[in-house]
Amino acid sequence: MDFERASTFILDQLRTGLPTNLFYHNMEHVMDVYRSVIRIGQSEKLDTTTLTALKTAALMHDAGMLKTYRGHEEAACGLVKLWLPQFNYTDSEMDYICKMILTTQLPQSASEIGEKILCDADLDYLGREDFFMIAHRLRFEWNNMGINRTTLKQWYELQIKFIEEHRYYTATNLRLREEGKQNNLEQIKILLDHR
Repeated sequence: MDFERASTFILDQLRTGLPTNLFYHNMEHVMDVYRSVIRIGQSEKLDTTTLTALKTAALMHDAGMLKTYRGHEEAACGLVKLWLPQFNYTDSEMDYICKMILTTQLPQSASEIGEKILCDADLDYLGREDFFMIAHRLRFEWNNMGINRTTLKQWYELQIKFIEEHRYYTATNLRLREEGKQNNLEQIKILLDHR
């Protein structure tokens, strides 16, 4: 895997190709997930090869947005198979990257460590102080695209359900993000007076 060349290519494709009306699924999100997989992967003591595949998956997990909004995970896998052979990724490495990307579909269902880390990185913000800002970007994106138009009250009710059903997989995010996620959930309930 020639990750250095591959990452330069992938980031260039995303910077120039992602639609400008993606307020959540944008370069900021890609880089947030990328930084999170490195942090979690190092904490979970991943070997170098697995971490390289994971970093590639993080950069490509929403690349399908270049083609389609719905089903973008499958579209991202198509791009994995199209782009990565030129950077010396093997079929088994590309299959593993696709498997990780597909686990980010909601509801998430991860079974091995790379999948678990990518899922935790993708929703890392649920347990952070910037949760409300990021969540509202997603609401704005959905409203703008006509996908799930909601009032603010409906949005917060969706967030309560989503957070209550969500679970972090890794020991790292359970330690670093679970308490923050529960605090964010409590703040939403206070806003809606659902205590």
